[in-house]
Amino acid sequence: HCHRNQLGHGAGSSAGGNHMTDLCYELLRPCACAFVACLGFSILFNIHGAGILICAFGGTLGWLCYLLSAPLGSDIVQSFLAAVVISLYSEIMARLRRCPVTAYLLVALFPLVPGGGIYYSMEHAMSGDIDLFLSTLLHTLGLAGALAVGVLTVASLVRLWIDFKRRRVKR
Repeated sequence: HCHRNQLGHGAGSSAGGNHMTDLCYELLRPCACAFVACLGFSILFNIHGAGILICAFGGTLGWLCYLLSAPLGSDIVQSFLAAVVISLYSEIMARLRRCPVTAYLLVALFPLVPGGGIYYSMEHAMSGDIDLFLSTLLHTLGLAGALAVGVLTVASLVRLWIDFKRRRVKR
């Protein structure tokens, strides 16, 4: 995940540095990596045609939101906001293309899944470092929970909106 000093607060953005190079390194390259990772998962999930690019763009959009929200200072808040953006995008694309929202959502969330946290939690558990295990595990659960709450928030609001529109039409 991107740390606070990667967005213009560290050694990479000195007064003499090239701003475009910094922008490319800090935003465009990680987003391109997220795009490529989502392309691979789109193929793995057997998504075809334009759906592959649409899913990959969703992951890119989520990762960009994650990076741009770094000044907020909490990767849990960043994950929540990115999940909200991805969920909104997925809901819109699913309706425009008349496809299930799940495929767009699963692929686009892939770059945000805290796999490293899960790995390091288990590594600390196996080495017997219980304090580090618990702190890493709780942080990882916080990240995963933020993703889930972001997705559920948008899904619930969309469902409420659809129900509201249906009731309004019946009157």
